Amino acid sequence: MLAVCEKHVELYKELDAYIESLKGKKGILINVLHKAQELFGWLPKEVQTHVAEKLKIPPSVVYGVITFYNFFSTKPKGKHQIKICLGTACYVKGADRVMERFLNELNVKEGEVTKDGNFSVHGVRCLGACSMAPVVLVGEKEFFGKVTPDMVPGIIKKFQGEGK
Repeated sequence: MLAVCEKHVELYKELDAYIESLKGKKGILINVLHKAQELFGWLPKEVQTHVAEKLKIPPSVVYGVITFYNFFSTKPKGKHQIKICLGTACYVKGADRVMERFLNELNVKEGEVTKDGNFSVHGVRCLGACSMAPVVLVGEKEFFGKVTPDMVPGIIKKFQGEGK
């Protein structure tokens, strides 16, 4: 198991219950992986192996699905994933400076998780909001448009303390 702690034991129990609820159905691997990632935040090797054992499939099949779909992550991510659009429209309007400010304020490199586990910063190709460039997305729903480097501390503050 990931770490021998009560929290992870409970997460594995919840994952096992979910797998049991799907028994007998075909094509459940992707659903199980979504649930596992929802519970653990990412899909470390231990979780992949656990899923493979529970579904009685080779670990290579699990790994193949995880690496094929970009939704799945084999690296930890923060509770609040900060996605900065680095597409052309955003980049020419200063997205690189916005990214740099997020990295400096949070004291991380791109893709790393803050020490408290609250944030990770990711450059993405397009968020589909070019008219609001540069654009930042926190989580899956919180959009910020026309972002300047000076707005970064306020965006971070909005999410500090949440999800701990």
